[in-house]
Amino acid sequence: MAMPDKGRQNGNVMVINFKNYEESTRGNALPLAKLAEAVAKAENRRIIIAVNNVELAQIASKVGIPVYAQHSDHEEFGKGTGKILPEVIKYHGAKGTLLNHAEFKLTNEVLERCIARAKGMDLEVLACAETVKRAERIAKMRVKPDMIAIEPPELIGGDVSVSTANPEIVRETVQRIKRIAPGIMVLCGAGIRTRQDVETAIRLGTGGVLLASGVVKAADKEKTITELARGL
Repeated sequence: MAMPDKGRQNGNVMVINFKNYEESTRGNALPLAKLAEAVAKAENRRIIIAVNNVELAQIASKVGIPVYAQHSDHEEFGKGTGKILPEVIKYHGAKGTLLNHAEFKLTNEVLERCIARAKGMDLEVLACAETVKRAERIAKMRVKPDMIAIEPPELIGGDVSVSTANPEIVRETVQRIKRIAPGIMVLCGAGIRTRQDVETAIRLGTGGVLLASGVVKAADKEKTITELARGL
């Protein structure tokens, strides 16, 4: 079976955010990335991983699935100590970037600039939104992200998925974004832990899921990733 292409692909997607858990950083990061790669190959599914920016270069050079930075900024070469440049993450193998996660919120003005900078470097962008209104605002930006993930912050890291706790917010987000910008893929995030959660998200009209602890904290990570991927 051919290895999934590193670039853009059609079809439903699962994005695994490694965050900064002990189980997904340092010596644990690459083995987890390779597990995700193995499942993507075995199940012929599209899986993207978002990793700690310090570990991005190492991981991107050793796996054949798309690797995203967990954030990138809008600054350009020059001053800007501590900022993360789109040029740098792309040079080190990133295929895209996560932006506006609930744990790294941005104003609309800053988010729009970050999206424009990343897209200007031909990087894919997954922007998170905490409400339907915020998702709409992002979809109306001049330069649009490739994906928007609806993630009510109160459900992130919990045991109940947004697709179960609040299916209407998922359905409404899909409908509104498709009216504004049909090319944007809507993902479902927050509390996704089981194959049923993924299947429910797909039935609600999304193109996939964004999750973290459901995989990173799982006792059997390979089995968990496989079951979740099959829900796509």
